[in-house]
Amino acid sequence: MASFDLVITNGTVVDGTGLPRRRADVGIKDGRIAAVGFIDATEGDRVIDAAGRVVAPGIVDPHTHYDPQLTFEPYGTSSCYHGVTTVVAGNCGFSVAPLKPGDGPWLIQLFARVEGMDASALEGIPVDAFESFPEFLEVIRGKIGINAAFYIGHCALRRYVMGEAAQERAATAEEIERMAQIVREAMAAGAAGFSSTHSPTHVDSADRPVPSRLSSLDELRALVAATGRSGSGSIAYLPGSAVGGITPDDEELLIELSLLSRMPVIIQGLGARSKVDAPTAGWDNAKRFVDEATSRGAAVYSMAMSKPFNRTFDVATGTKLYEGALALNRLFTEATTVAERLALMAEPAFREAARDSVDDPNRDAALGPTLPPPGWAMLQVNKVTTTENKHLLGRSLVDIAVERGVHPTDAFLDIAASENLAVEFVWKTETPEWIEGTKMAQDDPHMIVGTSDAGAHLDRDDGAEAHSWFLQYWVREWAGFTLEEGVRQITAIPAALCGLNDRGLLLAGYAADIMIFDPATVGPDQKVLAHDFPNGAARWTSKPRGVHATIVNGVPIVIDGELQRDAGLPGHVLSPT
Repeated sequence: MASFDLVITNGTVVDGTGLPRRRADVGIKDGRIAAVGFIDATEGDRVIDAAGRVVAPGIVDPHTHYDPQLTFEPYGTSSCYHGVTTVVAGNCGFSVAPLKPGDGPWLIQLFARVEGMDASALEGIPVDAFESFPEFLEVIRGKIGINAAFYIGHCALRRYVMGEAAQERAATAEEIERMAQIVREAMAAGAAGFSSTHSPTHVDSADRPVPSRLSSLDELRALVAATGRSGSGSIAYLPGSAVGGITPDDEELLIELSLLSRMPVIIQGLGARSKVDAPTAGWDNAKRFVDEATSRGAAVYSMAMSKPFNRTFDVATGTKLYEGALALNRLFTEATTVAERLALMAEPAFREAARDSVDDPNRDAALGPTLPPPGWAMLQVNKVTTTENKHLLGRSLVDIAVERGVHPTDAFLDIAASENLAVEFVWKTETPEWIEGTKMAQDDPHMIVGTSDAGAHLDRDDGAEAHSWFLQYWVREWAGFTLEEGVRQITAIPAALCGLNDRGLLLAGYAADIMIFDPATVGPDQKVLAHDFPNGAARWTSKPRGVHATIVNGVPIVIDGELQRDAGLPGHVLSPT
């Protein structure tokens, strides 16, 4: 009999510890790494020849929104194509459970808005199959192709306990205690921790603040404390000032939450004034804060935006990128057809109000969304349909506006109108300043490579390519990290942070979650609009190049970009320990 279920031969092992690479074979037995060294191919029931390729731990993605998708698409596509073997879902306060009977429509509209998911696709969630968080874990256990850990989200929790009042008022002491008890039950069942948001960018389909935004800080403290006293894991929280720049009050709150829970607190927004700034914009202050937190015994980490935005849109189809530019956004909310939008664009009053709305976006949540819009300098003409406009391709709106002697808003509207709104624009944030600033931030151990947001925003992007992008640019092309350190950043570090203690390293005894890739070619490749979700709903999907295999618990689920559906569903529901 063969000694191993699977043997990977002739590869270069980069084990996730940061130690130098070495030539070695890997033997896998019963879903775990049994040996790393010299292994004869005849010792395996199945053999993968990894000559010329790197054999590394599978990627651990700590910030995803796959909990809805995994209920009807078990492999976590597109992430699994890119070498991701473990995802942490339920971030930003948004989880599928707990869910009261009859609340399915509320859940669907919430995810459809805050995470840019197609409502018809979300009808695939089996909302009648579970109610409590432990029941959700049991429903999904044994039915996934990748590993997943799940936060219990504050929004679902509030809705479950308070009903409609969750989006109308503060909770009573009795309601807070009931929520705390549910958190304790979820942690006992294996939740990854607790997630919440107070960000004013989070509104539902009716433009109401999501439930967690109505919570008091005392409620937040109580739930975080209940999480910490119930087990291992982490707290994922988006404070109210995360997008615009962390305030002193929120700094103190984050330290308090970590000390209350004795857990890592994972946020977004450190190192920049907003999501559209280079991290150097506020890195000195962010560095002061995280170092102070550490000195006080608090573990505060921030997801690093390692991949720049590269999002396309046209005015005919519309976009949500300008929600925070209230006057300009009327173009996408009040006008729904091409004719209506052209008519509104021609109104002098609209143009007058819209001109400054991008440069001076809304910062008052009471007035509407506060999402920072793409600056005109970062918006370029990407595709045109007429020869007259070909000279505009690849140029920024600011440059075009200077050439024409008009405001960038007018240049944007005029260019769109010249082709009956068919011109495609692209928001690109990659600049030399962005690269320099991001490198500076990523070098700090408080910054976690991630923020793929995989499983969300599939109406405009597929963030699942974030890690293959990281390996191509930050490791190979820009040499921001050695191969060994780059692999560690996306495997061992997020696994340790989230308490997934048998993942993220390619060592004997660890779970056999493995990525095999060619370091000379790995990177994002194709991105297409697919109609493969329930009800034929559309979503953006992506595949990489240079990724040969993704192996989950010893089972190859992707080989050369193709799902191995006959491999079954080897994924585990993971719990922090």
